[in-house]
Amino acid sequence: SLDFGSALLLKTVIKDLRDRRSPAAGSLLDLGCGIGVLGVTLKRLFPQLELTLSDVNHRALDLTRQNLAENGIRYAEVVDSDGWQQLAGRRFDLIVTNPPIRAGKAVVYRFFDGAAAALNPGGTLYVVIGKKQGAPSAWRKLEETFAGCDLLAKQKGFYVFACRQAAEVPA
Repeated sequence: SLDFGSALLLKTVIKDLRDRRSPAAGSLLDLGCGIGVLGVTLKRLFPQLELTLSDVNHRALDLTRQNLAENGIRYAEVVDSDGWQQLAGRRFDLIVTNPPIRAGKAVVYRFFDGAAAALNPGGTLYVVIGKKQGAPSAWRKLEETFAGCDLLAKQKGFYVFACRQAAEVPA
């Protein structure tokens, strides 16, 4: 079954995308995708999204490919990447992640910094973190890193943040 943090993240992202005045479109990265539940579900609900899923775990990526096939998703890119390593220079409109907390704060903060560099102007990073896993300090880091960072949900000790990249200012 899906862990509570990922389920809360998924539910919150779906609500946020549905509440937007324009339909969810553009490019979506499921960073540290595991077996691809977040990306696969979002692509099924918002088929106009261009989906990329990445993880460092080869077994997880095999299961991601299987989940894509079983859900009839033919147009998605699966990338074997340790964090941002194989995604350097890529740009996305939306990024979702339940970061690898057990890998340590430095790894998680590299996820955040990489997302800030990879988001298109006006793009959004959605992230879930448990309070016991450092959510308060992560929130401070996210507020320092992004133009805006909102707490969208807080349940059972899990926090879901939406961090937005500044829109480009017209010349």
